[in-house]
Amino acid sequence: MSYSRIGVVTGANKGIGLAIVRQIALQYPKSPLNNGPVLIYLTARDKGRGEAALKQLEQDSQLQQAKALKAHGGLAEIKYHQLDITDEASIKTLANHLKESNSEGIDFVINNAGIALNGFDSNIVKETLHTNYYNTLLASRSFLPLLKPTGRIVNVASTSGALNKYSDEVRARFLSAKTEDDVTAIMRDFATAVEQGREKEAGFPSAAYAVSKAGCIAGTKALARQESENGRKKLVNACCPGYVNTDMTKGNGTKTTDEGAQTPVFLALQDLGGRTGEFWRDERVVEW
Repeated sequence: MSYSRIGVVTGANKGIGLAIVRQIALQYPKSPLNNGPVLIYLTARDKGRGEAALKQLEQDSQLQQAKALKAHGGLAEIKYHQLDITDEASIKTLANHLKESNSEGIDFVINNAGIALNGFDSNIVKETLHTNYYNTLLASRSFLPLLKPTGRIVNVASTSGALNKYSDEVRARFLSAKTEDDVTAIMRDFATAVEQGREKEAGFPSAAYAVSKAGCIAGTKALARQESENGRKKLVNACCPGYVNTDMTKGNGTKTTDEGAQTPVFLALQDLGGRTGEFWRDERVVEW
């Protein structure tokens, strides 16, 4: 079967990621991107969990009622592919598969995979930055060349990455960062300060997840700037899904996963008027 549109969702076997796949299947038929069948790659680290998520969607009563999936006569087909965002080789394997299987390019990637660990020390900081900053940006760079000329990258960040937690100096560094290297220098300074037990003195919060998501937002803006400066029309945006009731929020979130999926799906499927390099929440650009 040939597909008019092709998308990828990372970290999609549960929570917000699974809801994003579900909502794409439901919303695609009425979106401006609809010009025929859509293939959605549901990616997850574990094959068993990924395939179980696929089966869950195939049996989803709302998807069946909406006739959203190809199996029910609809436009959407969902396939599982392994992806461990923490593993550079795994990212490369998926990128190669996408390139070989979809010679005309893909339309969107929603980088949802991420971690939130308990506690705070230098090891937790390193692991959190590795996943939420370094490898999320590595995945973005790996998938960008595979996008069609008007394709989109959506990086799921968080309002916890807002800049009101930093000293004026660090905040100014974030806002003036032009390249990914500029952002990486801030992340390195944070990790070094934590190792020395002086992150607060250096102007950072004692919060690995929050800083990693600030880095994700800044890195996303840098990638968007790079694309624009090179004359390309690909859209690269970051967003906050809101405080969603998932394992990551230990069940304390106030939004359902379907509600949390709305902004990432909006950025993948709707007319953004060419807006790129922005931070979004509740389907609108918000102050970072």
